[in-house]
Amino acid sequence: MDVLSPRQNSILGLAGKNGKVEVEELSITFEVSPQTIRKDLNVLCDKQLLQRVHGGAIVGSGIENVSYEARRLLAPEAKIAIGHKAAELIPDNSSLLINIGTTTEQVAHALKNHRGLLVISNNINAVNIMKNFPGIELIIAGGQVRRSDGGIVGVAAVDFINQFKVDYAVIGVSALDEDGSLLDYDFSEVRVAQTIINNARHVILVTDSMKFERNAPIRISHVSKIDTIVTNSSLPEKLMKTCREHGTRIVVAGEG
Repeated sequence: MDVLSPRQNSILGLAGKNGKVEVEELSITFEVSPQTIRKDLNVLCDKQLLQRVHGGAIVGSGIENVSYEARRLLAPEAKIAIGHKAAELIPDNSSLLINIGTTTEQVAHALKNHRGLLVISNNINAVNIMKNFPGIELIIAGGQVRRSDGGIVGVAAVDFINQFKVDYAVIGVSALDEDGSLLDYDFSEVRVAQTIINNARHVILVTDSMKFERNAPIRISHVSKIDTIVTNSSLPEKLMKTCREHGTRIVVAGEG
């Protein structure tokens, strides 16, 4: 069995710590050429230890997600902008479901000045963010608490959410395939996300552009079930065409 070189092991360690590594930065750190770093990244990706993205690589083999804390470090400014833009789409005096995710957390932050909201969530982090917002009435789902990210998942959470029919849902995904498939890693989380989609009149998907470059093994749904996608850049051409065909609105944070 092939073993990793000391430099490749170090790169893997940096990726695990930060969630992402970049070719130019690694080239400077290890004092080798960018071409050498790209070869190292290709080896790590071939072994499904990392996943290539533009300019570097992220942790995530296509079967296992980046740790929740590492995900918080990925594209933080984009997620904040997406959160504010998504919050603008949600009117006062409405009901809302919010699921697990670092980007949905940013939506929670951005709802601070809303009034008359009823928010149901299976995201302990989002609930903690919103618990002192005077204009929001909060309901937290019951079920198994996943220690890794504070998500409430499982059959009990699905049954709980099925009691509601809300005006809006805000969901995140781990990957968005060019054929329009919404993808994730954990089947128990997928079941909850599907239930949230089915129990909302208007579904908002919040996703940064890095999700267009990732893979995940479990299909949540399809963009045809999404009313609005809020992101930070234009979509890949094939995915954009799919969205147009199904009438899914695209909102880019930072654009008018």
